[in-house]
Amino acid sequence: MTRRLGLLGGTFDPPHYGHLLAAQEAAGQLELERVLFLPARQNPLKQGESITSAEDRWEMVTRAIADNPLFEASRLDMDRPPPSYTVDLLRTLDEPGRELFFLVGADILPELPRWRSPADILRLARLVAVNRHGSPALDVDRLEVELPGARERIDLVPIPGVVISGREMRDRVRAGRSLRYLTPLAVERYIESRGLYR
Repeated sequence: MTRRLGLLGGTFDPPHYGHLLAAQEAAGQLELERVLFLPARQNPLKQGESITSAEDRWEMVTRAIADNPLFEASRLDMDRPPPSYTVDLLRTLDEPGRELFFLVGADILPELPRWRSPADILRLARLVAVNRHGSPALDVDRLEVELPGARERIDLVPIPGVVISGREMRDRVRAGRSLRYLTPLAVERYIESRGLYR
């Protein structure tokens, strides 16, 4: 029997309810046995941007997912030398009897042709395009032109209209505004205790 494993990578700077909701909805709609949260040490598409330390982001992710037995944190991407390429991660996790589902925001998926080895990514995993209600529709036809076969390897998963971004949350902290109802309380307390984003 094939095991269905969801993968949610990112900087998680900080993790928020948008990440958790996307993972939960994908797991339910695609019958995933587990979703791995994989904080990246350095996103190659965000080089030059200032990010919180890998260890602080790891601590926030583990706190954010602690109460959901479906979720698991993995250091696989964090403990490798940067930058973090999706294709390398998928090659590491690829094994017989396992089907990989890589979760990505539908707004990010049009950038797939710019990623390292996009055809290999499509071969190694199904891509789960998570789309918030009211967001622009994903242009799968355009992706298909640039990456033949992409259409057959993409699952669209709509989620309720929760619009939260890490950048917005960091700005809120700097402005002295609350993070309540944007991230789990354990993450909010960790941010406060470490003085992050000030």
